[in-house]
Amino acid sequence: LPALFKQELQNTEAEEGGTATLRCELTKLNAPVEWRKGDTTLYPGLKYEMKQQGSAAELVIYDLELDDS
Repeated sequence: LPALFKQELQNTEAEEGGTATLRCELTKLNAPVEWRKGDTTLYPGLKYEMKQQGSAAELVIYDLELDDS
């Protein structure tokens, strides 16, 4: 069965230049997660950090810009 959202992403407000953290919880442990913004897949680097532990997945976005919304 596919992994589903147990807890979906919530809207987050943050200051330009700051950091935002997005979290979700899935119905399956260690299910592969692909973070996307529209049609663009996001990859770890200076701008994005992805974390996953068990069924919880987290995306941290650094140095926020208006385009990150």
